[in-house]
Amino acid sequence: MAQSSVRGEVPAAGGTTSPESRDVAPQDQGSAPGRNAPETETEQGAPGDREDPSARHRDDGRRGGKGGAGRRGTDRRGRRRRVLRWSATVLALLILGTAGAGYLYYRHLNGNIRKDALNLGDEKDRAAKPEANAAGQTPLNILLIGSDARDTKENQKLGGAKETFGGPPLADVQMLLHVSADRSNMSVVSMPRDTLLQLPKCTDPNTGAVYPATTGRAMTNESLGRGGPGCTVATWEKLTDIHIDHFMMIDFSGVVSMADAIGGVPVCVDANIYSHTSTGHGSGLKLREGTTYVKGKQALQWLRTRYGFEDGSDLARAKAQHMYMNAMVRQLRANAKLTNPNALRRLAEAATKAVTVDEGLASITRMYDLAAELQKVPTDRITMTTMPNEYVGARVQPTADAAKLFRLVREDIALDGKDPEKKPVPEPTPTDPAAPDADIAVQVQNGTRTEALAPAPGRATAVAGLLADKGFTQSVADPSAATAETTTVVRYPSADLEGDARQVAKALGIPASSVVRSTDVSGVTLVVGADWREGTTYRAPKEDGRTPDSAQAINASDDSQCMHVDPGFTW
Repeated sequence: MAQSSVRGEVPAAGGTTSPESRDVAPQDQGSAPGRNAPETETEQGAPGDREDPSARHRDDGRRGGKGGAGRRGTDRRGRRRRVLRWSATVLALLILGTAGAGYLYYRHLNGNIRKDALNLGDEKDRAAKPEANAAGQTPLNILLIGSDARDTKENQKLGGAKETFGGPPLADVQMLLHVSADRSNMSVVSMPRDTLLQLPKCTDPNTGAVYPATTGRAMTNESLGRGGPGCTVATWEKLTDIHIDHFMMIDFSGVVSMADAIGGVPVCVDANIYSHTSTGHGSGLKLREGTTYVKGKQALQWLRTRYGFEDGSDLARAKAQHMYMNAMVRQLRANAKLTNPNALRRLAEAATKAVTVDEGLASITRMYDLAAELQKVPTDRITMTTMPNEYVGARVQPTADAAKLFRLVREDIALDGKDPEKKPVPEPTPTDPAAPDADIAVQVQNGTRTEALAPAPGRATAVAGLLADKGFTQSVADPSAATAETTTVVRYPSADLEGDARQVAKALGIPASSVVRSTDVSGVTLVVGADWREGTTYRAPKEDGRTPDSAQAINASDDSQCMHVDPGFTW
């Protein structure tokens, strides 16, 4: 690629202009309140973007620019997905090796890399490592974390919220990057920062401080303040039962330095946009119609823009962030053969200074080896998704589709649907073997209710009796009201009960894929689903390997996307 494109300079023809020629509006000057506390719906303070739970579902500012007539509220369902800022840059670090090979071996770069412990959770909350395929290959799972820490003057200036300076950081970006065992495809699953989960017990390796498991549910972004990124890793493993090999974490200033070093990322809008309301809300993003190479603070404005994109919802912001991420992947791949020494040096220096990684990645050679593995995946086999979720008040929780998405990742099934049919991956051996059948306590719940059918009466009692006849004499029926579960499932809360749960499933002919770890149960729990409303023999439905529509999958090779601009924010 020519030197001009490294600098972010592109021809002005066809609505494509360089970032240097853009009329960029100043940053919003408002500040945000404390973490997870109510605030006005302002973009200042993003990427932390601490917002009022109730404001999340409304547009309470008057429109700026043309058509400043103001519009309150948008469709609640239109805000169901949030892919958090910084995701594109963090992902870019993992692909950076394709552009920086010539300088990644400099010894002094090792000194730039910060490191922390990989997993701060108890052994019982950890996921087993996946079994190798027939060729001896195993998948690779990396957790990407974006920190909102206001721990330096630069981060404070970029993030706002002055009263939070030096406070506990929040993991406002959490994305699991899964690389298939054969390196043919890559899947990215992001989790909304305000997902409610039971956080696991974590121990700070530096201070010895112990953070007990939460008795109720808390926002998942609080995990980072419970000892460090290793607690966020522990939270993911407990929820998904997916073994995580590495993590990479970046903060505000790291995003800016990386965006500048890359030389700009092409983004597209279908009309002139100025993200600014008459009440002072908005990111300040100001672009002309067409394609612009954004970098530095302007890239941050794109990532945090809500007002002005489509319906002004979080869904629109997530879509814009996915576009940015995909464009960055393509840009890095296009720059893979750069020979300009200064450009390569900037990339290497920025990448090593921008991240904190686990000890297994804390060297230039290990990071380069990882990048080499990721380079094997074609861009058109990279799929971006968001964890399916539903509202609980102003927060969200995982849905049944989320459990399915996690199962596909655990079983190394490509989310783009392009994999040839392959034999199931062997289930990993439980770390704790099953107890004798008579010693396994099982609670049986009736989940046979559907939208069209009332619950089948007495199913919990009948199946508990069936288990007792098979030797599970501590099986009891849950007397609470019937719930709705599409398929029969066996849940268990921690790794020390995994063997017991699998033993129960095996006795009833329930497939191993229907045995899942869940923070919603306190012991081995069998939920009799709508697929087993009668009889004593369970017939498992054929497993569906398709990615749920609610995951909103986007392919990284799609370069035709352009964000639609709300007419009220044009200029």
